[in-house]
Amino acid sequence: MPDVIIIPFTGVDEAYTEDLAYRLGVDFPFDIGIATKTIDPAFAYESSRNQYLSTNILQHLAELKLDKDLGGIYMGLTNVDLFIPILTYVFGESLLNSTAAVVSTYRLNPQLYGLPLDRALLMDRLEKTAIHELGHSFGLRHCPDPRCVMRASNVVEGVDLKGKEFCQMCRKGLGF
Repeated sequence: MPDVIIIPFTGVDEAYTEDLAYRLGVDFPFDIGIATKTIDPAFAYESSRNQYLSTNILQHLAELKLDKDLGGIYMGLTNVDLFIPILTYVFGESLLNSTAAVVSTYRLNPQLYGLPLDRALLMDRLEKTAIHELGHSFGLRHCPDPRCVMRASNVVEGVDLKGKEFCQMCRKGLGF
C-alpha cells in the first residue's frame, strides 16, 4: 500500500510525475505510487483571478477515494497557477496532519520568469515544494532554519535557496 499517491492533473507531463515519484521515493522511507486517473482542475478555477483555488483542490483530494484499500496522502500535481485568498499565489498547499497536498509546476518553471526551460531546475524546485507540503501533511510547521525544506518560500528564489532536507529539529518531529 503506497503511503503517498501522486495524482497528476490534466496537462501535466507524465515525465514530471514519474521523476517526482522517483525523487520522493529516495527522499522518504515509504512507498510512493502514481494514480492512473487524472483530474481536471476546472472545478477550482476562479475567473476573477484567472487562477485556481488550491484549497478547493485540497478538499477534492481529501474526499477522493480512488480505491478504498489505498491509504496515505494524496498529492495532486498540476501545472496551473494556484492561489489562496490571502496570497497572490502559492507553489503548493497542504494542511497540518492532512491526507491531501497539492503542488504546481506553474510558478516553479523558469520560463515564467523569461528564462529558457531548465528541466533540472524545475524538478529541483518541484521536489523541494512537494517535500515541504508533505512535511505539513505529516504535522510540521514552517521552520526558521534557512536551509531546511520546511522554511516558508513566498518567492521562487526562496525555493532555490533552501535545501531539500529536513533540519535536525524537523526530522525529529517526523520521527525519522
